[in-house]
Amino acid sequence: MKELAFTKMQGLGNDYIYIDARDITVEDPAALSRRLSDRHFGIGGDGIVLIGRSDVADFSMRMFNADGSEGLMCGNAARCIGKYVYDKGLTSKQTVTLETSSGIKTLVLHPSDGTVSVDMGRFASMPAPSSMSGFQGTGINMGNPHYVMFVPDAEAVDLPAAGPAIETDDAFPGGVNAEFASVRRDGSIRMRVWERGSGITLACGTGACATAAAAVLAGIKSYGEAVRIVMDGGSLSVTVESDGRVSMTGPAVTVFEGRLNLA
Repeated sequence: MKELAFTKMQGLGNDYIYIDARDITVEDPAALSRRLSDRHFGIGGDGIVLIGRSDVADFSMRMFNADGSEGLMCGNAARCIGKYVYDKGLTSKQTVTLETSSGIKTLVLHPSDGTVSVDMGRFASMPAPSSMSGFQGTGINMGNPHYVMFVPDAEAVDLPAAGPAIETDDAFPGGVNAEFASVRRDGSIRMRVWERGSGITLACGTGACATAAAAVLAGIKSYGEAVRIVMDGGSLSVTVESDGRVSMTGPAVTVFEGRLNLA
């Protein structure tokens, strides 16, 4: 494979490079992600997403972070895949199932306004760490691990310093995504995120879901309530049901398409 077709997409500024891998073999996707994600010498992005065939769902996804590590799930990427397969004519359905490393997710497409809703499945509480770089928070598993910390002012957190300290803390041997959140006067929740393997990103879909779940567990929000999570790249609407199921709705945008010479 000497030439690669790609589509750059973003969900609230969480930008990935999408590749239709249904009929091709992508050699060493980790190395490819490191190469393509470089914002100076590559296309630029938070990683790559491979869209494939599935025996148990309509499509499958594999996502690799900018550092080459493989992620289990990405809510923003899932929404973009929904838009991708619909816009490309790969499906005419507006309810699509997607196989991911953390289970099958259901996407509901809203072509009229360009948004996509994702049934993210049930959240699970993670054991509270005994020690955590000076921050107290709640561990939430959304198919990938998150540590959500409610603070007086999320804007005031030194994210470049605090983020990597939490990601690599001994309390999380496999690393963790770190979210700092604060409740605004209008009831929305301001959240900033340090993503495992990518660093500071403008948005994180699973992080927004984890933040809403943590808010419900803390009594800040209620089950069944649509919670507006405001991130650097925009906002998502997240609802946590009484059975632990989490759904989110937000935009998915195609930025540009191209072909890359891999020689």
